[in-house]
Amino acid sequence: MAVALVCAALGGCTGEQFQKGYILPPNALEQIPIGASQDQVLIVMGTPSTVATLNGEVFYYISQRSERKVAFMNQQVVDQRVIAIYFDKNRQVQRLANYGLQDGKIFDFISRTTPTSGQELSYLTPLFKLLSFN
Repeated sequence: MAVALVCAALGGCTGEQFQKGYILPPNALEQIPIGASQDQVLIVMGTPSTVATLNGEVFYYISQRSERKVAFMNQQVVDQRVIAIYFDKNRQVQRLANYGLQDGKIFDFISRTTPTSGQELSYLTPLFKLLSFN
């Protein structure tokens, strides 16, 4: 009886997962071809987390996934993503990017590249720093 009671008590301490921000629908990025309209992006992806104007308009969809292994422990960030959809002056999709952190650096999981210095990186870096605080 005591063993069952201890097992039941410890079962209540199991880990949890948390999703904050945007949840990417399955196959959503595949539904947005280069040249798609901004309206089509809004239909597929919904309202962006934030919008910027770099050399045209950019929609950013921001998400963070964290977990804690035991109920009373602090959360640890498992994954952070910023999906960026770049538009040209005609409001058509010019490029897609799915930014996350790899080896501590901002990395685009679509083009498999790390952004270099410039306007884009100067906008993404504060977003990831903001996300990294719980």
